[in-house]
Amino acid sequence: MFIDFFLQLKQARVPVSLREYLTLLDGMDAGLAGMSIDHFYYLSRATLVKDEKNLDRFDRVFGEVFKGLETPAEEGVAVQNLPEEWLRKLAERFLSEEEKAEIEALGGWDKLMETLKQRLEEQKKRHQGGSKWIGTAGTSPFGAYGYNPEGVRVGQDDNRNFRAVKVWDKREFKNLDDTLELGTRNIKVALRRLRRFAREGAPTELDLDDTIRATAKRGYLDIRMVPERHNAVKILLFLDVGGSMNPHVRMVEELFSAARSEFKHLEYFYFHNCLYERVWKDNLRRRSETIPTWEVLHTYPSDYKVIFVGDASMSPYEIVYPGGSVEHWNEEAGAQWLERVLDVYERAVWLNPVKEAWWDHTQSVDMIQKIMKGRMFPLTLDGLDRATRELTR
Repeated sequence: MFIDFFLQLKQARVPVSLREYLTLLDGMDAGLAGMSIDHFYYLSRATLVKDEKNLDRFDRVFGEVFKGLETPAEEGVAVQNLPEEWLRKLAERFLSEEEKAEIEALGGWDKLMETLKQRLEEQKKRHQGGSKWIGTAGTSPFGAYGYNPEGVRVGQDDNRNFRAVKVWDKREFKNLDDTLELGTRNIKVALRRLRRFAREGAPTELDLDDTIRATAKRGYLDIRMVPERHNAVKILLFLDVGGSMNPHVRMVEELFSAARSEFKHLEYFYFHNCLYERVWKDNLRRRSETIPTWEVLHTYPSDYKVIFVGDASMSPYEIVYPGGSVEHWNEEAGAQWLERVLDVYERAVWLNPVKEAWWDHTQSVDMIQKIMKGRMFPLTLDGLDRATRELTR
């Protein structure tokens, strides 16, 4: 069973190695999982999964391989573990007042749980079509593919009558995948691909290896120091604000927060819709305190990496015509300013918070994509991963 589990994980493209599989077996031999399927799940997940984005695939394979496997328990233990309080809260959240009244009239939660406990203790085999035992296609309050106005659904893969009080075999593992919207923690993990560490500045940390070598060579204690190790990657972040970007504010805030904590050398600027001759740092003073885009291009050297963040949704005139901006008269087209940035900075990408499937419906998105030479990516975990790969090529 374990080797089949390992092979199915590889078939599902979960990157597991033979060394990790042997580590899992060592953990089993050491009794780390005991006789608990839950303990085995966490042990195998800890040893076989290296990246959060593979958790969903792992859960699916685990559920398929070990479907029906139960933890051996003493009499009464399984019943004692029924999360009755959680079920009460679930009913309070999803059931209407009329349904609650009907359930109460039929016996209520206490009666339902007491009866389920009794059935678990008494039932010795599979049943079908009855009105009492835990089974299928009947009118018992406990089972699958039947009907009862109040019951616990057990072992059914989909809803039918929308009357079950609880789905007992509902998955409780959180699904994570590349297409999920970003969170600050996930963004930090994705941005780590851009790390390039270097030691710069005054020597403030002990270099233990060099100290040992120097001491052995000289015959007396010779302490050697080195500068602190920092992430040396330099980022210019251009953020589109206002208008059609308002629905994406939280997502962009999470990206901004993660980037500021990950990169020591980060400079950010705001723009609206398309880049023009001026950008700004403070949206409250964007009319009075702006920075010429030429100044940005001449201040920050070409070893900076550029990230534009915006939905690229605007009138095409804003991109290709002088005076096309909706807020001011721009002497030169926005496309010309974007091309100037790309001429200076070889590594540049555009992150778009709009779903990638919708891009073809907006002409300006296609225009920006062409200016960026195809380097536009969705603001998802997968898109951010692809963008960081492009920036580190």
